[in-house]
Amino acid sequence: MPATTRIALKTLALSASTLALVTTAPAFAQVEEIVVTAQKVEENVQDVPIAITAVSGDRLDQAVVFSLENISTVVPSVTFRKGTTSANSAIVMRGVGTISFSVAAEPSVSTVVDGVVLSRSGQAFMDLVDIQRLEVLRGPQGTLFGRNASAGLVNIVSEGGTDDFQAEVNADWFEGEEYRLRAALSGPIAENLTARLTGFYGSFDGNITNINGGTNRKVNGYERYGVRGIMDYDDGGNRVRLIADYYKADDDCCADVTGASRGAQQDAELNLPGGVAIGEKQRFINHNLVTSTEDEQWSLTGSGDFEISDTHTLSVVLGYRNWFNRELREGDFLPRPLVGVGELHDDGVVKTEQVSAEIRIASDQTKPFFYQAGVFAWQSDNSQDFTRRNVTCASSTLPVDPRTGARPCNLNDRVNTLFPFATSRSDVRSVNYAIFSQATYRFTEQLSLTGGLRYTWDDLEFTHTRAPGANATTGLPATGPGVVANPAGGLVASGGNGTNTSRGSTTNGNLSGRAVIQFEPTEDIMLYGSYTRGYKGPAFNVFFNHTAPNNARPIDEELSDSFEIGAKTQFLDNRVQLNVAAFTVTYDGFQANNFIVVNGATVSNLTNAGTVKSEGFEADLLVAPIDGLNLRASAAYADARVKEFNPNPLTNAPDARNGTRLPLAPEFVWTLGGDYTTDLGDAARLYLNTDFRHTSSQFSDLGNAGPIDSYGIWNASVGVSDPEDKYRLTFHARNIADVGYVLLNVENGRRLQIPRDADRYVGVSLRIRTR
Repeated sequence: MPATTRIALKTLALSASTLALVTTAPAFAQVEEIVVTAQKVEENVQDVPIAITAVSGDRLDQAVVFSLENISTVVPSVTFRKGTTSANSAIVMRGVGTISFSVAAEPSVSTVVDGVVLSRSGQAFMDLVDIQRLEVLRGPQGTLFGRNASAGLVNIVSEGGTDDFQAEVNADWFEGEEYRLRAALSGPIAENLTARLTGFYGSFDGNITNINGGTNRKVNGYERYGVRGIMDYDDGGNRVRLIADYYKADDDCCADVTGASRGAQQDAELNLPGGVAIGEKQRFINHNLVTSTEDEQWSLTGSGDFEISDTHTLSVVLGYRNWFNRELREGDFLPRPLVGVGELHDDGVVKTEQVSAEIRIASDQTKPFFYQAGVFAWQSDNSQDFTRRNVTCASSTLPVDPRTGARPCNLNDRVNTLFPFATSRSDVRSVNYAIFSQATYRFTEQLSLTGGLRYTWDDLEFTHTRAPGANATTGLPATGPGVVANPAGGLVASGGNGTNTSRGSTTNGNLSGRAVIQFEPTEDIMLYGSYTRGYKGPAFNVFFNHTAPNNARPIDEELSDSFEIGAKTQFLDNRVQLNVAAFTVTYDGFQANNFIVVNGATVSNLTNAGTVKSEGFEADLLVAPIDGLNLRASAAYADARVKEFNPNPLTNAPDARNGTRLPLAPEFVWTLGGDYTTDLGDAARLYLNTDFRHTSSQFSDLGNAGPIDSYGIWNASVGVSDPEDKYRLTFHARNIADVGYVLLNVENGRRLQIPRDADRYVGVSLRIRTR
C-alpha cells in the first residue's frame, strides 16, 4: 500500500472514531428543512405525502456523488444498472426498472432536469454540476410527471443566480489519476435579473488494465467537460429561468471483464496476470478493441411562474434537448479470433432530438381547497445506425499456438476465414400528449384528501432496415456471432415481408391517477395512505437483430397498482426526523428485458413478460443532537419478484421463472453515517464525515441468473477550512475496507462489470469560495 494511502487512511479512521465519540456540550440544533417540488409546487418535504428522499447539492459533494451512477450512495432504495455504454444503463427503484437496448422503449424510472422529462435513460448520466437539490420520488409518479415514471422519478433542480456576486472553484484529485475541476460565477446583472455560469472538466485513467499487445493501457476511465449558463428573473410576483448547457464525454468504458473460466484454450489466450477465474478480483482484460462511449448533448430550457391573480399562478416549462451517443463495443472478449470462436465488434450511433412543453395553473395552496391542472406535449425523434462485424473460421492455415493450444484464424486467408457483417438503421418517433389535474381538500386542519387524474395519448412508430449478414470481402451471404441470415422484414415463410425493412406503429390512450388521504394529528406528525394507478406507454423491440413479424408486434402498455402508507415525523424540537413508508406495487404487462443467445452471442430481448410484484418498507432517520452534529440512517427492504410470467405460447406450460426475483433488486439495503462540524478555536473549522452502505445479494437477469454477492462499502472524509469557509481542504477515503464487488454478472461470471468503487482509493478536494 502506498505511503500516502496509509497516512490518509489513518487520518480518516481517526476522523470516523472522533465522530463516533463526540461529547461536546449540547447546543441548539435542528434537522435542516428542505423545500421540494415533488408535486410541482414548493413544499417542505415533510408535508409531501410521497415516499421521497431529498438531497442537497452540498450533501452530494460531501458524499462524492458526481453523477447518477453512484446515487445509491445516498438513496438506498435505488440501484444503478451499469451497461457497457451510457445508452444501455438504467436506474432501478424498489427493484423495478426497464433495462433495454431498444430505441423504442421507455425507462421505468423517469429523470426530470429543471422541469424537462428526459427521453432516454442514457441522457441522465451526465455529471451532476451545480445542483441545488436532487429529489428521488419512489413509486409510480405519473399523475403529475407523466412520462417514464411507472417505478419512480429522479428530479434534478439546478442552482441559480444569486443576489450578490459569488465565485467558486472546486478541484479534486483521486488515486488512479482522476482529476476534476469545476468553476462557477454568479451574481446580479440588472434589476431583478441574476445569472450563473458554470464550467467543469474531469478525467480518469480507469480501473481496468488492458494487456493487449503488451500496452497495459488503463481503461474504464473517462474524459468529460461542459458548460452551463442560467439566467433568473424574479420581480417578486413573476419568475423566469432560462438555461443553456453543453456536455461532452469521451469514455473508454465500460469493458466486460472475464472472472470465470472460458475453457483452457481461451483462458490461455487471455493470459491474464493472476489468472482468469478470480471473479470480482479481476482487474485485467485482453481485448483487441477498447469498449468506449462518446456522448455529446446540449439543451435549452425556459420556465416561468406568473401570478395571473391573487390566487392563481400560471407555470410554463419549455425544453429542447439534443443527444448524440456512439458506442464501440468488444463483444467476444478475446484478443483474436480462433477456429470455432469468432470475433464480434459493434459500432453504434444513437441520435435523439426531443421537444416538450408543459403549461399548468395552480391555485393558492393555503386555501382549504386548492388544485393544479395542466397540459403536456412531448415529441422525441430517435435514430440508430449500428454495424456488427465478425471474423470467423472453421479451419485455418495457421499452426496451433503451442502456448495456448488454440489455432488462430488467418486474417489473410479469404477462403477459410469469413468476415460476416451487417448494418442496421432504426428511426423511431414517439409523441405524447396529456392533460392532468390534482386537487386537495382540507376537511379540517388535520385531515385532507387529494385526488388526481391524467389522461395520456401515446403515438409510437418505427422503421428498421437491416440486410442479411454478408461476407465483407465477397458480398456473399454469411453469418456469425450475433449476425443472422434473415432480413429485418423477416422471411415470407415465417410471416415476414421478405424485405430488408420492418415497420410498425401503435397508438394508446390511458387514464391514470392517484388518491391520498392525509392526517396530521400534531404539527410534527403527518400520516398518509395512497393508491396510485401507474402507466408506461407501449414499446417496440427495435434493436440490431430486430426481425419481423415477431419484433414488429407492439409491446403493450405496462400498468401498475400501488398502495402505500407512510408517516413523516419530527421530535424533540426537530432534532429528530423519522420518515417511514410501506408499499406494495403490482405491475401487469411488465416490460422486461432478458438475455437470449443469437448465433452464439448473448443479446437482449424486450417483451411483455407478465405480472411482477414489489413490496416492502423504507425508513429514513436524521438526528441533530447538538449543534454541528448530524447522524443519519436509512433502510430499504423490497421483495421484488415475478408473480406470473406469460406461459409458453407453444406448450402453455408455466414459466419456470415464476416466483423468482427481479434483476438488480437487492432485498435489503441499509446505510449509516454522520457528519460533524466544529470550530478549532478562532483559526479554522473542522469537518468530519463518514458513511457505510450495505447491499444484500441480488441477480443480474431474470430467472435468478447472474448472482451478485452482498457487499458493504465504508467511506469517510476529514476537512478543514478558515472560519468563514472561504477555503476548504478535504481528504477522502473511499471503500476503506477494500471490499470488491460487481455491478453486473452475465454468462456466469464470464462477463463482469467492475465499478471504480470496488477498490480502495484516497483523494483530496480543494474548494475556494468568495461571497
